[in-house]
Amino acid sequence: MSNAFIFFIVLWCIVFISLLAIGGFFMFRKFLKRMPKDNGMSELDWQEYYIHKALPLWNDEARSLLNELVSPVPDLFRDVAKEKIGGRISKIALEEHATTIELDHIMRGYIIATPKRDHKFMKKKLTELNIDYTPYLNLFELADDEKNKFSIFDHREEISEAKTTHTQ
Repeated sequence: MSNAFIFFIVLWCIVFISLLAIGGFFMFRKFLKRMPKDNGMSELDWQEYYIHKALPLWNDEARSLLNELVSPVPDLFRDVAKEKIGGRISKIALEEHATTIELDHIMRGYIIATPKRDHKFMKKKLTELNIDYTPYLNLFELADDEKNKFSIFDHREEISEAKTTHTQ
């Protein structure tokens, strides 16, 4: 066999193993999110629970705003992002016994559920939509952070304080 063919086979093996490792990494992350926590439900179970329970609270305006806010996310990940953000928004609205989902609920849920690495894009999109995010600046610290893993369904007290501070 020629050296070029052997080089091609070795290169192909390296590429193939790399792609398998990358795919396995993302599958393992999804598996970890499906693992039940202490309360018997996983992160994704809670997300689905809040979305289905709050479905009647979502009006057309809130749905279209959520669709507009996740529009910068690549198509491949947009549905996952929308479910994650929608779950967080729904939880906030249900905890406050809201009758409909308002801009305030959307803003707080959107900021907390969006990873910190995407805040630049989020602020740009909010500016494009003429939405003032300055009352919510303290929530940017509670946002989803890959380095300090926590559930996006945590921080109940901090979010309630943010609501009372900016609505007064």
